[in-house]
Amino acid sequence: MFVPLQTRVPILLLVVFIFSIPNTTTATATETKTSAGHAIPFPSHEHFNVKQTIKESTRIHPPPSKTQGVAEEEEEEKEFPWKLKLLHRDKLPFSHFTDHPHRLEARMKRDVKRVDTLIHKITGAATNNNNHNNNNNNNVYEVEEFGSEVISGMEQGSGEYFVRIGVGSPVREQYMVIDAGSDIVWVQCQPCTQCYHQSDPVFDPSLSASFSGVPCTSSLCERVENSGCHAGRCKYEVKYGDGSYTKGTMALETLTFGRTVVRDVAIGCGHRNGGMFIGAAGLLGLGGGSMSLMGQLGGQTGGAFSYCLVSRGTGTTGSLEFGREILPMGAAWVPLIRNPRAPSFYYIGLSGLGVGGARVAISEDVFRLTEVGDGGVIMDTGTAVTRLPTTVYEALRNAFIAQTASLPRAPAMSIFDTCYDLNGFVTVRVPTVSFFLMGGPILTLPARNFLIPVDERGTFCFAFAPSPTRLSIIGNIQQEGIQISIDGANGFVGFGPNIC
Repeated sequence: MFVPLQTRVPILLLVVFIFSIPNTTTATATETKTSAGHAIPFPSHEHFNVKQTIKESTRIHPPPSKTQGVAEEEEEEKEFPWKLKLLHRDKLPFSHFTDHPHRLEARMKRDVKRVDTLIHKITGAATNNNNHNNNNNNNVYEVEEFGSEVISGMEQGSGEYFVRIGVGSPVREQYMVIDAGSDIVWVQCQPCTQCYHQSDPVFDPSLSASFSGVPCTSSLCERVENSGCHAGRCKYEVKYGDGSYTKGTMALETLTFGRTVVRDVAIGCGHRNGGMFIGAAGLLGLGGGSMSLMGQLGGQTGGAFSYCLVSRGTGTTGSLEFGREILPMGAAWVPLIRNPRAPSFYYIGLSGLGVGGARVAISEDVFRLTEVGDGGVIMDTGTAVTRLPTTVYEALRNAFIAQTASLPRAPAMSIFDTCYDLNGFVTVRVPTVSFFLMGGPILTLPARNFLIPVDERGTFCFAFAPSPTRLSIIGNIQQEGIQISIDGANGFVGFGPNIC
């Protein structure tokens, strides 16, 4: 089942993302058909390169130089004017952790806060609707904010990926957290009554010729959750489950994405901000609500965007692109499910899970979104580790343990209860993990998307965790390296076919 260190036989590391409709559920490799009709092998097991993964995943890569590859970048911008580079938080110049265990510990603490916030908001909205169907005040669901160029987040924030965009006229470049589960776009603004530290100078609206405030009487102000009025100006306030917050005035401003200039984008100009947003200037909400960037762009992008979260340790950047023309051919498309109680989030249909090519014995009903907005499966860029209802997680974990009985175990660590001591191994043979998606496609993950190193000596943990509710969250570790496309206008989510 494994190849020890002293065995020097070279083995090719298989890293693939497979979308297929299986002809069998046995643990042997079989010939299957993808949703696009192409014949491909369905791998049930993989030779996982332990040494290479430790080397790549535990080292810190410096952020790309601003002068590095300028000519290539300019040529790419001409061809793809809506394309932005996506970076993980650990690549940012304001990431202060220098060793892997401390980075991982901080990431897991952020992750727990993020998940608690999502559960509180979504289940709170569902409970409120179920108990108060005749109540017209449905603002229990508070929009969470994350936004920016896709880079791995802030030191103490739950934002994991960042982008770099231009704000105002003339353009001031800012790092922004991206969040596919948030609706408001906001930046810190002068004058700052209270602002956290960010890597770029705080945006000063008095220096921007395109900045204009939003009056209280504007219909836009009515669309903002928790809005208010002061001195004739529309006020906003967003609070987060971990105590973080942003407060300020709503405004219309010009944003620049690569070579694309978008005027009159509604943004929050935050004068009082605190908590987890250390490092970035603010948040770029990509959620499904009307106030998100996608909701505001509307016809300019055809309601579509695509992202690739770069795999940890590769030293490269991911991408964030907008527009229908970037939607890939040959992707595995599944229906996008809308939850009116939590409109910011992108839900997908999940019918089951697999380990080593065999389907885990769990009911499809455990993934179902109820009529009152409870349960379901969301895709979230801000959550790192995939969460599953406790009974589902335990079934998946036990199936994985059964197929890795020959591997030495290690003590539980952080939020992980299933870990392995792979110190001294070059490669190990492990089963792959699969998501059985609605309509038939299967998303099969390579081992690096569910076995992650927690130290530099060779301790790896199974990167799934239980959820205390019926809500399932597919996190960014499981999304890494996969091209994910959101076609909000037509109601589909695409996986692949490209890898990052």
